[in-house]
Amino acid sequence: MSLNKSERRQRIKFRIRKIVSGTAAMPRLSVFRSNKEIYAQIIDDVNGVTLAAASSRDKGITKGTNIETAAAVGKAIAEAALKAGIDTIAFDRGGYLYHGRVKSLAEGAREAGLKF
Repeated sequence: MSLNKSERRQRIKFRIRKIVSGTAAMPRLSVFRSNKEIYAQIIDDVNGVTLAAASSRDKGITKGTNIETAAAVGKAIAEAALKAGIDTIAFDRGGYLYHGRVKSLAEGAREAGLKF
């Protein structure tokens, strides 16, 4: 059985989501990566609520290389989370490899004070 790229990512995403779930005490940091932009949300899955969000489309995010922009989004999501009283999260890479922009976003969030 041959899977295309999006089907493969979807299967990996479901496998991750069986394990990673967000609660009010430890919400989930979800990452979505498009060809142009990168988005991050902090989600409480129990109540079905997005607690904080940041993306490369927001004002105040410095545009540079894709890696630098992802790190800036990581810092922005961490600042929004800390402002909302969240310091520990579960990281959901969304079926993407922990590499490149996804890794840069995670490291930016860690540098800004989030623990995961």
